[in-house]
Amino acid sequence: MTVSGARQLAERRSFDLSLYLVTDPEQPGPRGLIPVVRAALVGGITMLQLRDKDADDASYLETACALAPLARAAGIPFLLNDRPHLVEAADADGVHIGQDDVPPAEARAMTGPDRILGLSVETPALAAAIDPGLVDYAGIGPFAATTTKTDHKPPLGVEGMSAARAACPVPAVGIGGVGASNAAAVLGTGVEGIAVVSAICAAEDPEAAAAALLATVAQHRKGRGA
Repeated sequence: MTVSGARQLAERRSFDLSLYLVTDPEQPGPRGLIPVVRAALVGGITMLQLRDKDADDASYLETACALAPLARAAGIPFLLNDRPHLVEAADADGVHIGQDDVPPAEARAMTGPDRILGLSVETPALAAAIDPGLVDYAGIGPFAATTTKTDHKPPLGVEGMSAARAACPVPAVGIGGVGASNAAAVLGTGVEGIAVVSAICAAEDPEAAAAALLATVAQHRKGRGA
């Protein structure tokens, strides 16, 4: 492998969890998903995940192939949700899986060693069980009740998320009902960043919403001297 090739692989698996946008196909409304993502990228999101549980593989891949170059141009990772078999075709930087999806070892085998693999965990026990040899980061949640995922587990709140983060052997992002009103509380649990859906996808001004959330992350880190 050439030096430039090795550098590209290293960059591909690097990530910043500060402000992680998980998309919702319905919330952008008539504006469409692509314009909302473009605005969020300008606002400063640091990771992007395409989540659309109802789309078939063909339509999902079409959207993924439209989003991947936008994320790459912005210099941030683009991940698929639950579909490791499409990562290569979409030229995505990785995949995020849940507890009921393919096991991490299988997802890693499908995507290879150089892409990002994230895993959802809902309890401290599940967080502690993560194999850092397979999984790069955890999505801990839900922090609060959310309408974007109707089958979510009971909300963790500050205490539950703090316990899960303390048990987790990899970097983590807090997700589930996260928005401007509770972002600081989520960050206070020790997670490295916040993952949001409606706080940006349903916002009247996605760019401004993203910028404000990123400012909250920066202020939190400044306050703790990070």
